[in-house]
Amino acid sequence: MSPAPARLVLYVEDDRINIVLMEEVFRRLPAWQLECAEDGAQALSLLETLRPDLVLIDMNLPDMSGLDLLARLRSSALHAGLNCVALSADDLSDQVDAARAAGFSDYWFKPFDVMQMVAALRATLAEPSKA
Repeated sequence: MSPAPARLVLYVEDDRINIVLMEEVFRRLPAWQLECAEDGAQALSLLETLRPDLVLIDMNLPDMSGLDLLARLRSSALHAGLNCVALSADDLSDQVDAARAAGFSDYWFKPFDVMQMVAALRATLAEPSKA
């Protein structure tokens, strides 16, 4: 029996290509586990049982915005303290500022490079880099 993953990340994304790319990122992080939700409702359902270390939230989901999902999480005592990062191809400063003001810990731009994403994940959850 192998030990439990050191880190659990929930990725909320409706674009299948982005999900496949993130799965590739996590193949490079053997001590990490990735769970995916394709909309806000599915994410909320998964969070009834999951306790992720980090939630990566696309800002443009089919059923609600990333800001709406974050507001739902922040209004729940169980999820209010979750570390959440916004992901979007939109790099408008107003949107970045709004996301940070709403409580996202960071705002990452798509498309992302696999190696840069690995470094960002490690930095966000303070995991030392392994050579």
